[in-house]
Amino acid sequence: MKSVITKSLKLTCLLFLVPLFATITASAQDVRLQLDNLNKLESKAGNSVDVTLDGALLQLAGKFLDINKPKEAAVKEVLAGLKGVYVKSFEFDKEGVYSATDVDSIHAQLRSPGWTRMVGVKSNKEGENVEFYMMMNGNQVNGIAVIATDPKQLTVVNIVGSIDLEKLLKLSGKLGIPDLDIDLGKQKK
Repeated sequence: MKSVITKSLKLTCLLFLVPLFATITASAQDVRLQLDNLNKLESKAGNSVDVTLDGALLQLAGKFLDINKPKEAAVKEVLAGLKGVYVKSFEFDKEGVYSATDVDSIHAQLRSPGWTRMVGVKSNKEGENVEFYMMMNGNQVNGIAVIATDPKQLTVVNIVGSIDLEKLLKLSGKLGIPDLDIDLGKQKK
């Protein structure tokens, strides 16, 4: 699964950072996805990750970052607009432990007004699938969702809040984030 994710990372980021295709008005629907239906998979998984970082915790983490250190200041800028980061990831010892119906409720939420599927990468040979969604209001990204599946893994990532793509891009090549080398059409300073 990592090979498909790695290959699609630059494509995803390129599409993510290109002038944002069309203006999509986000409805009153909450950007935070409901992921509780996936909790039942934890007992079946060999390894699982459950991350719930709400706005208060993100802001608390931001207080420990030193604005006089460029790397930490850049992270603090990105954190300032976030309201939450939510991740559910499961790795199973064998195939067939989870089914498409386990992910159906997440797909149903992503079909609601405001969400747009930006990228889909599928490998029939490996059984891998990665989908990238954004919720926008005008030119402002208000949420990101990623669903990555393969026969033995399921991962859902939901980032909620105001996401400034230019600030996010400044972290490229720093703090373990790959150097994306993406041109936003502006002069580098």
